[in-house]
Amino acid sequence: MSSSVKNRGWLVTFSGTGINLALGILYTWSIFKGAIESTIKAGGEGAFNWDLASTNTPYSVCCIVFAFAMILAGKCQDKFGPRITAFIGGVLVSIGLIWISTTTSFAVWVMGFGILAGAGIGFGYSAATPPALKWFPPSRTGLIAGLVVAGFGLASVYIAPLSQYLLGVWGIHKSMLFFGIAFLIVVCGLSTMLVNPPADYKPEENNVTGTAKQPEKPQNDINPLAMMKSGVFYIIWLIYFIGAGAGLMVISSVAGMAKKSLGDMAFLAVAIMAIGNAGGRIIAGLLSDKIGRRLTLTVMLLFQCILMLIAIPIVGKSSSAVVLVLLATFIGFNYGTNLSLFPSITKDRWGLKNFGINYGIVFTAWGIGGFVMPMLSQMLYAKYNVYTYSFLTAAVFLFIGVLLTFALKGEKRILKTV
Repeated sequence: MSSSVKNRGWLVTFSGTGINLALGILYTWSIFKGAIESTIKAGGEGAFNWDLASTNTPYSVCCIVFAFAMILAGKCQDKFGPRITAFIGGVLVSIGLIWISTTTSFAVWVMGFGILAGAGIGFGYSAATPPALKWFPPSRTGLIAGLVVAGFGLASVYIAPLSQYLLGVWGIHKSMLFFGIAFLIVVCGLSTMLVNPPADYKPEENNVTGTAKQPEKPQNDINPLAMMKSGVFYIIWLIYFIGAGAGLMVISSVAGMAKKSLGDMAFLAVAIMAIGNAGGRIIAGLLSDKIGRRLTLTVMLLFQCILMLIAIPIVGKSSSAVVLVLLATFIGFNYGTNLSLFPSITKDRWGLKNFGINYGIVFTAWGIGGFVMPMLSQMLYAKYNVYTYSFLTAAVFLFIGVLLTFALKGEKRILKTV
């Protein structure tokens, strides 16, 4: 493989990472929600007149629209290529954010942030990973998927403090306007770098002893209908629903959870958790290339289950800020592993030919999990004013997820390549 070809693959990979760095504004919702809740409680002219129990609704709708838009976006990516798909995503996100910058209307925020921005994130996210995977051999699937989606998780590292600054100086409406304009430029600009390799291109394996686990008979022509007829698809979907939903439950409310310990610096918990989120994607990708997707998934789900139980006596109390941030970081880390493991699992089992739409269908589990679990958590908190029941519910689901991973079969070690 020539150096220019290798460099093109890395250019595509990091362009996808850059797009996700913008689209990851989704993970900063807890900061925007905090600003909205403050105006609800303060009242007065220009305040948001929303029900406190519904402040997670735009975020939850965004998650589910993001997920289901991935199906259409995946089809668009498979047929028209990643450039057009990502460009559409940038335009939709921008329109959504600029629209909500003009109003406090709950319905408009649901449509603007939830539907338009959600669909735009789906189109951009869908286009970022497939072209990058096509430039590299199977032994690097986990690593490349992890690097591309790490941008989405890492976004809050800069968006959280930037949002806090903009909210303090300009308020929530102008902040949304600034983000809308900036992401139009960034996402649409980087979309021009997303290209698939030539049709006859075959990535070369390195001369190393592979220890990763892959399907015994990898296929590149499994269509969505055939995928959904397999029982393993529903097991994978349910595990994804659990792993993603539990993590998004915490991410959507982490700023509020950290308020008692960190006060006005609660946004730091969001930013630092993002580092764990991004790190989990890369490390899980690397680890799964070595020991297999299933074992990696089992370990991460079990770890997340334990963390949810540990969180009960910590969150919502005046606990040490260091302990709280560490907890949030590890929860973010475990959540992030899902976002590199499941695209890798999808590619391993059903191939690259229909990867866009196949992963879009699998990804609906993320959206439904992100819709159900945060809304459930918000309702439980509104009723009991503690997060205990949210964490207990998540822990039970995660343990079920651990048990389900033992039903996944069909991996074997790759033989030494020469």
